[in-house]
Amino acid sequence: MNRNARAGGPTGEPAGTPDPRRWKALWVTLATGFMSLLDVTIVAVALPSMQRELNASAASVQWVVSGYALAFALVLVPAGRLGDAVGRRRIFLGALAGFVLCSAAAGAAPTVAWLAVARIAQGACAGCLAPQNSALIQQMFRGAERGRAFGLFGATVGISSAVGPVTGGLILALAHGSQGWRWIFYVNVPVGAIALLLGIRLLPRVAPGRRERLDLPGVALLGAGVLGLMLPLVFAESGGVRRLWWLFLVGVALLAVFTRWERWVAARERQPLLDPRLLTSTRGYAPGAFLGALYFVGFSGVWLVFALFFQNGLGYEPLGSGLAVTPFAIGSAAAAVVAGRLVERFGRLLTIWGLVTVLAGLGATALVLRTAPPGTAAWLAAPALFVGGLGSGCVIPPNLTMTLRDVPVRMAGAAGGALQTGQRLGGAVGTAALPGFFYMVLAADGGNYRTAVALSVASALVTMLAALAVALLDWRRDRHHHGRGGPREVRAEHCRASQG
Repeated sequence: MNRNARAGGPTGEPAGTPDPRRWKALWVTLATGFMSLLDVTIVAVALPSMQRELNASAASVQWVVSGYALAFALVLVPAGRLGDAVGRRRIFLGALAGFVLCSAAAGAAPTVAWLAVARIAQGACAGCLAPQNSALIQQMFRGAERGRAFGLFGATVGISSAVGPVTGGLILALAHGSQGWRWIFYVNVPVGAIALLLGIRLLPRVAPGRRERLDLPGVALLGAGVLGLMLPLVFAESGGVRRLWWLFLVGVALLAVFTRWERWVAARERQPLLDPRLLTSTRGYAPGAFLGALYFVGFSGVWLVFALFFQNGLGYEPLGSGLAVTPFAIGSAAAAVVAGRLVERFGRLLTIWGLVTVLAGLGATALVLRTAPPGTAAWLAAPALFVGGLGSGCVIPPNLTMTLRDVPVRMAGAAGGALQTGQRLGGAVGTAALPGFFYMVLAADGGNYRTAVALSVASALVTMLAALAVALLDWRRDRHHHGRGGPREVRAEHCRASQG
């Protein structure tokens, strides 16, 4: 049988018999996705030892974390569009090879400048990988299988963000000596090399669509706009928001120009970088992307607050601090796998239930950490964190599925890149704002860490409440447009429309 017929037609639309190796290929993409997202947070626990060993200033070592996050976000949409145009398999394998090489270069870095450059390049490679992951799921799976695959992908996104600190602490504990931080990067090399070999064997070969000229003005406008919004946030710890606040205005203005430019390109039947019809005509994409960005503001920032509380407030080691929040990751992993199977049946209601559960779990966690004795705080908070994790597992995977379910496969890379750009922006806001608020409360309340953590977690819940409002509005609009038709019937109608 023709391989294109199994994996999709020449344009990448699902057609014919599904590739029998699609589930094995999925595990390759999940492993690389986990590895690249883990590297966003895993490095934070090793910064003090890096600074000592490389004799670096605090400002220069900050590039090790911030440079990765910045490069990651900047390339997401262009890389997704490039994968749509020239082939997702080709971009995925090239970016994975680059990620492995950059990881080795970071581990071997003799100076902080070398390390920072390697991390920026590593972040760019990770940003090229991320949109291919979601696009390959769109390409390889259909119907209920797509929901299950996105459930596993969503679990990967959620767990990698939650377990970064504990994984970094574990590596530092196992790799004794002053050079132990290098193994945080070296560990990617064998894992990435194995994934690369398996990817060459298992990822489907699909002929790319019609070659189009890449929208370079769109790339420049979007990149500059995202840079303007993110640069003050990623350097917030060193006063970036105060010094660079004017970049927010520049970033918003450039994104407004980008929107007008993309409409102009689409109106002339040329291929835009990000088709405006994704937001205006693709059912569920705009509310899903907005919901995801709001959720990641609180979701990403709360882990830094927990780390500050357990390490600075209670004196935990990095490994102990990571283990204290592991119940959330366990609950998220368990729920995400199940949610991927239920999203076809319950649709947006599943996200609503998940958000309510996250609010309840993290709200209870804030109350426990405010009132519990320091010696037992982590143990007493574990059940509430587990409940919050169960809710999170029902937010991220179903939202991915419902946001991308009606996106034509030929635009899946760009759509996935834009979705994750919103999540990265939300994460940057959260990781800048919540620790800043934590320190502000700490100073105002005479160094009371318990009050600071409780109020900071409560502030994270505000954006999650906003995400819940978006989910409720989307659910009501579904019911209004489709009467009594259940989520399964509604989704079937959308699927037929997007493929017709």
